Amino acid sequence: MPRRIRKFIGAVVMVGFVLVYALVAMALAQARPIQQAPGLIQGLCYAALGLAWILPLMPLIRWMEKPDA
Repeated sequence: MPRRIRKFIGAVVMVGFVLVYALVAMALAQARPIQQAPGLIQGLCYAALGLAWILPLMPLIRWMEKPDA
């Protein structure tokens, strides 16, 4: 599969994943345990939720950047 098509497919999948992940992260951020936690814990939770989307997308990014055969 040409690199250009892999990048297009990967971009579509990434946008869909980030949209769904953002909704889930917002719901988790509004959960009662996080809302009632001290400020430092809330900040750490928000930072973790903000960066957690990267880990599941790393294999997709590697696949997208793979050179053509």
